Amino acid sequence: MIFQRSAGFALAMLSVLGCEGADAAQWDFATVNAPTSYQSKLNERFAAEVSAATKGEVKITVHAGGQLGFKGPDMLGALRDGLVPIGSMLLSQQAGLSPLLGTSAVPYLVSGFDEAQTFRTVSKPYLDAEYARFNQKLLYIVPWPSQNVYSKAELATPDTLTTMKIRTPDRSGAEFFRTLGASPAQIPLGELVPALATGVIDSVSTSSSTAVDAQFWEFLKYCTVIKWQTLLEGVSVNLDSWNELSPENQKLVGEVAARLEPEFWQAAKAEDEKNFQTLVAKGLQVKEPSAEVRAFVTDKGKASWASFEEAVPSAKPLIDAYLAAVGK
Repeated sequence: MIFQRSAGFALAMLSVLGCEGADAAQWDFATVNAPTSYQSKLNERFAAEVSAATKGEVKITVHAGGQLGFKGPDMLGALRDGLVPIGSMLLSQQAGLSPLLGTSAVPYLVSGFDEAQTFRTVSKPYLDAEYARFNQKLLYIVPWPSQNVYSKAELATPDTLTTMKIRTPDRSGAEFFRTLGASPAQIPLGELVPALATGVIDSVSTSSSTAVDAQFWEFLKYCTVIKWQTLLEGVSVNLDSWNELSPENQKLVGEVAARLEPEFWQAAKAEDEKNFQTLVAKGLQVKEPSAEVRAFVTDKGKASWASFEEAVPSAKPLIDAYLAAVGK
């Protein structure tokens, strides 16, 4: 009888504890960004504030640098399939599964932080619906610094581009620089420095963050600030994992994301400013393009908008709304 009462008491206690912890969530957060990246640090800030807001009921552990084995283009599918509950992804890298998510990467459609903010505002209902289509809730977006050209030779005229062997971040970038007359190559970040050191490439299209991380001043002399592309990083959660939370914790997590996103955009701007100060201090010559170069690359970029809309008809309403809002 004593054993039966003790066993019954233990089961009752387990039941109570189970109810108390029923809403607790332990989420692994996947990202390919380096642990030292400002994006990873912002994600860690989000995780800490979620834990505080939910009093520890939702705990998020950020695994940076691809520690969980997912590559950048894998992220949309991995989160859709529940292989990981939460993570960050470069929107443009998901264009294979979702062409719509490649919209912001179209050359010169979104150029610089101000235009990126307008795009974020206009695109919110479109992106929310697209993420839902892939079984996810988009929590927040943070921009990367704009894509510029880092090179050994000064980008003095459009003809200079025809001499460049340039690394680009994705297929869209490769196609754009090919139209400019350059010889593009898609090279992973991990192979970037060896490619520069051995002369496989003599120029790079990337952000100021990568330029500092890879210490471009050891290989290159110039940065031409053409801002041909401003890429966006999205953080989303698998909807099955999200729906396991209580309505109260869903509300709290959503509030944390909404409150922090504007701060994170300011952090991205500060990162870009700090990076350019470092580049100049290290001897890199940072230059605005000549009027001739600016007109050439801008016109080539705008020429790609119509072909993108034709290839991705679902993007046309978004592009039309964005262009009206930004005044292009």
